[in-house]
Amino acid sequence: MQRMLSIFTQRRWIVIVPLMLVVLFLAVGYLSQRAYADQPHMQAALTSLKTAREQLQKATDDKGGHRKKALALVQEAIQQVEKGIQFDRRH
Repeated sequence: MQRMLSIFTQRRWIVIVPLMLVVLFLAVGYLSQRAYADQPHMQAALTSLKTAREQLQKATDDKGGHRKKALALVQEAIQQVEKGIQFDRRH
């Protein structure tokens, strides 16, 4: 009798653990997609700003200080967009 109970318990876990993993993966996938999809325009702007920052960093230095100023402004814009995304998620 004890052996049958042990086998039943093992079989139950064989079903429960994979089911729990599937639920966990679905939840993580849903939440990560929601984090991006909840603000697609802000996310697109953030991606574009980061690309702009990379291009400005690769540009040659002699631009009369304008490249350096543009880099600072793009970095500030990135921070503001990130703050806006966080603000919207909390409110």
